[in-house]
Amino acid sequence: MPPTPQPDPEPSPVRSPHPITADAPERIPRPLLTQSWLDLTFLHWAADPADVAPLLPSGTVADTLDGVTYVGLVAFRMHRVGWLGLPGVPYLGDFPETNVRLYSVDAHGRRGVVFLSLDASRLIPVAVGRLGFRMPYVWSRMDIRYDGTDTVTYTSSRRWPGPRGAGSRITVRVGERIGEPTELEHFLTARWGMHGAFFGRSVYLPNAHPRWPLHRAELLDCDEELVVAAGLPEPDGDPVSVLYSPGVPARFGRPARPGGIRTP
Repeated sequence: MPPTPQPDPEPSPVRSPHPITADAPERIPRPLLTQSWLDLTFLHWAADPADVAPLLPSGTVADTLDGVTYVGLVAFRMHRVGWLGLPGVPYLGDFPETNVRLYSVDAHGRRGVVFLSLDASRLIPVAVGRLGFRMPYVWSRMDIRYDGTDTVTYTSSRRWPGPRGAGSRITVRVGERIGEPTELEHFLTARWGMHGAFFGRSVYLPNAHPRWPLHRAELLDCDEELVVAAGLPEPDGDPVSVLYSPGVPARFGRPARPGGIRTP
C-alpha cells in the first residue's frame, strides 16, 4: 500500500524577510520559462492581513508594510511566452492578461506574490496553466486599447470557468517617469518570485528581470468585479497606488519548496 501523502507543514514564523531591492537578487542563466510583460497598470488597495490569510498557500504568511498588506489588480500584455530556452510563440504566447494578486513571505524569508486569478484571452495557455499546473487561469474576452500617447484602457469579461461575465474595465492616463520609487512602490513591484501550489505541493518560483521603469498614473475609470470573485472583500474606495510601466522581459527559474529546498 502506498504511503499516505502528508500535508505541507504549517509555516514557521518569519523572523527576517529578505530586504526589498529594486534589482533581482539572483541570475537565472537556464530559465524554465521566459516572457515579457508589456504596458502594465498596477492598482493596489490596502488590506487587513487577516482577510487574506485563508487564501495564501501553505508555508507562507501575508507580507506587510507597517502592519498592512495589499491586494493588487494588474492588467498588461503578455508577450512571447517561451519554455526551456525555446523562443516564444508569436500567437499563443501573446495575449492580454489581468491578475488579482496578494503579497507573501515564506519561512525562508523570500518575498513573493500569490495569484488568486489570472484572466487571459488565449484558451490553450489557459487550459495548460489551469489543467497542467493547477494555476487559477480563466479564459476571458479581453482587449487593450490605446488612445493617443498617454491613455490606456483594459477590458475583460469571463468565458470559462467563470463566474461567467465577471470582468473589469480600467482606464489610466500615464504620467511622469518615477526617478526613485517610494518605499510602498518598491514593496508592491520589487517581487522576485511567486508562491503557489503546483501538483499539490507548495513551491516558490523565482524570477529575474531588469529594474522596473515605473510611471505614476491617473486612474480615469475602474469598474471591476475580479477582486470579489477571487474571494476577497470588496475594495474600500479608490486604490492607494496607481502605477504604469512600459514593461520588462522576465525569466523564471526552477521551483523550490517554501522552506528553501529545491524540488526534484
